[in-house]
Amino acid sequence: MILTVTLNPSLDRTLEVEQLLRGHVLRASDNHLDPGGKGVNVTRALLANGVASRAVLPVGPGEGAQLVDLLAGENVATLTVPVKGRTRSNVTVAEIDGTVTKINEPGPVLSPAELDAVADAAVAASEPGGWVVLCGSLPPGAPADLYAQMVRRIAAAGVRVAVDTSGPALALAVAAGPDLVKPNAEELAEAVGRPLDSRTDVVEAAQELRAAGARRVLVSLGSAGAILVDEDGVTVGTSVVHTPRSTVGAGDAFLAGFLSAHDQGGAAALATALSWGCAAVQLPGTQMPGPDDIDPASARVLAADSLDELLEERLVGTG
Repeated sequence: MILTVTLNPSLDRTLEVEQLLRGHVLRASDNHLDPGGKGVNVTRALLANGVASRAVLPVGPGEGAQLVDLLAGENVATLTVPVKGRTRSNVTVAEIDGTVTKINEPGPVLSPAELDAVADAAVAASEPGGWVVLCGSLPPGAPADLYAQMVRRIAAAGVRVAVDTSGPALALAVAAGPDLVKPNAEELAEAVGRPLDSRTDVVEAAQELRAAGARRVLVSLGSAGAILVDEDGVTVGTSVVHTPRSTVGAGDAFLAGFLSAHDQGGAAALATALSWGCAAVQLPGTQMPGPDDIDPASARVLAADSLDELLEERLVGTG
C-alpha cells in the first residue's frame, strides 16, 4: 500500500485559452475542475493504474466537501481529517502552446491539534514495508520541520517514506533520513544554494542531499528528463512529449510511476516515472494518466557509457 499525505489539498480549476492577454476579456475553450494537491494526485495516478493507494488529507467545510465528492467520484480511497479552515482553490490558465500560468491560494492555517491529527492518521494507516508519501507545501503557520518529524515517526514504524516538497521543509526532511526525495531542478538548486547549469551540477547536488540523509534522490528536469542518484550510482532518463496540454500534476504522475515500479530496480522505476509524467503532460487539467494514456516507448534510460558528454550539456527546459 502506498499512502499519501497532502497537508494543503485544493480544488484545481483549469481554463484553456488560445493565448493569455493581460487586460483582455478571454473566452475559455475548455475548463476542468479536479481534486488537487500533490499527494492527492499521486494517489489518483496510482489508482488509475491499478496500484493500491489511499490519500490522507485535512478537509474544511464548503470546498473541502466538494473536494471529497470529486475524489469519491473517481473512486479514490481517502482518510479525511476535519479542520475548521476553508480548503484552498487554485486556478490554472493553460495556453494552446503549452504555457501554463498558475494562481494558488495559500490554504488554511491548521491548529497544532489539527496537524497532530493528520500525522496520527497517517501513522495509524501506514503498513510496515509500504510507503508513505509526504507531498506538497506546508499549510501557512505550520512548523518547517513538520515533515521531518513525520519522517522520523513513520520510519520508526518500519515504513518507507518519500518526500516531495521544497524550501526549508525539504532541507529539514532530508536530515531526517527519508528513503526518497523528489525535487525538481529549481527546488534542488534552492536546497544546495547555487544554480545548476548541467546534469553534472544536478548529480553533484543530489549527492549532497544523499550525504545529508536522503537514501535516494529523484530529480525531475522537465523536458530535459530526470536523474536518479542512489546507492547504485547515477541513472539518467529522457522522454518525448508530442502534444503538451498541461504540466500541472505531471511531477506527481512522475513520482507515482516511480513508486509503482520501485521494486523492479532504479532503471525500470525511472523509465516508468518518465512515461507516466510524459502522459500526464499530454492530458488536460490535472487529469492523471491511465494505462491507455501511457506509452512506455516515450521514455528511455541511457546507457552508462553514454553519460559523460550528456552530463556536461547545459540544461534547458527544466522549469
